[in-house]
Amino acid sequence: MTKAGTTLAAARTPAPAVRLPRRRGIELALIVLAVLLSVYGYCAVGLARRGTVPPGAAGYGAGLSVLALVTHLAVRLRAPYADPLLLPIGVLLNGLGLVLIYRLDLETPADHAAPAQLVWSTLGVALFIGVVLYLRDHRVLQRYAYVCVVAALGLLLLPILFPAVNGARIWVRLAGFSIQPSEFAKVLLAVFFAAYLAANRSALAHAGRQVWRFRRIQLPTGRVLGPVVTIWLLSVGVLVLERDLGTSLLFFGLFVVLLYVATGRTGWIAVGLLLAVFGAAGVGHLEPHVHGRIEDWLHPFDTIEAGRGPNQLSQSLFAFAAGGVLGTGLGRGHSILIGFAAKSDFILATAGEELGLAGLSAIFLLYGLLVERGYRAGLALREPFGRLLAVGLASILALQVFVIAGGVTGLIPLTGMAMPFLAQGGSSVVTNWAMVALLIKVSDSARSQYDGEAAS
Repeated sequence: MTKAGTTLAAARTPAPAVRLPRRRGIELALIVLAVLLSVYGYCAVGLARRGTVPPGAAGYGAGLSVLALVTHLAVRLRAPYADPLLLPIGVLLNGLGLVLIYRLDLETPADHAAPAQLVWSTLGVALFIGVVLYLRDHRVLQRYAYVCVVAALGLLLLPILFPAVNGARIWVRLAGFSIQPSEFAKVLLAVFFAAYLAANRSALAHAGRQVWRFRRIQLPTGRVLGPVVTIWLLSVGVLVLERDLGTSLLFFGLFVVLLYVATGRTGWIAVGLLLAVFGAAGVGHLEPHVHGRIEDWLHPFDTIEAGRGPNQLSQSLFAFAAGGVLGTGLGRGHSILIGFAAKSDFILATAGEELGLAGLSAIFLLYGLLVERGYRAGLALREPFGRLLAVGLASILALQVFVIAGGVTGLIPLTGMAMPFLAQGGSSVVTNWAMVALLIKVSDSARSQYDGEAAS
């Protein structure tokens, strides 16, 4: 055979298929590390408070290990190409949240929240396993877009029928149990927004070519603003009826982010900021509860100067200041002085005081990594619904962390939302596990599509 013939035959020979690594071993190793860190924190709290390892340390470690192992097996079975960082981050944040709640339980003997939080975490893990095992393809959710939005609206309106709690109507309390319907509604709305924008992104992008121009800012005009104004009115309605600033900002911010991702037009960001500022300012002047939170944000030390003692925000700021760079150590802080919200809205203050700036930065890095991997999974997909769904779920986590961390540090007015995985709240931890499960399914689809192309 001539040299030219040899070259031609080599060119016709297909390249060997390159199989993408599944990286489940890396995931298992990181899960083991997450469990060990959580158990170490649990033991550190007991040693600091009572001088001995807590008697329930072995049971806590065993229970957390079983939950983590079962979730890993479900991912290994049904989502073998999933991102190996998503599940370990969820396990570590959930474990750290249980440690912080247990630490605060020691200051409130009559109110132990850690056992209930562990039960809710178990339910969240069960939902996670159900989603991973039985949701064969995330694109199935696109068929139920309007069912999701109807269910979400029903959940948002449900707390109006129940008495307000701490000035806000965001809870449903029955027979000693309480749930926060807006936590479930945010996932349903993310599915609806992703399906709606995936189906109408071309029309929105084409209509967006007609804009108002103000210097270098492009503002959409005409019928393009209809969906945005509708969602804005819905967000303001939630804020007025339920006095829930955090949920209102979350829903509207989620839609604006997805609208920008779907159309690629920066004008939506300007419109979103303008409407958010206008709505928050208007309701802040008219609604006493929201106005009170804004006043506390603007003047956090007024109650001290008036002789009434520090309020929750000022106590939170004192906790962060006391923590310094390295913290006082687990179990050695005084964040319980914040009061009834120390285990929920202000649990980040406990982390800031006892773990310091270094520990708080590590927690924020975990959240940032979780959001980044969600964005990466979405952008790797070619089909628009999965891309928008992953970006929407990751944006929910990002927005929620921002409004909560900003509230307890005095950056923005306080909200009534729960820090993902960390804070006491059954509804929150269950929906957080559901979001991680959906992100795992999307990341599995994103990587498996390239593996299929390599094999073919």
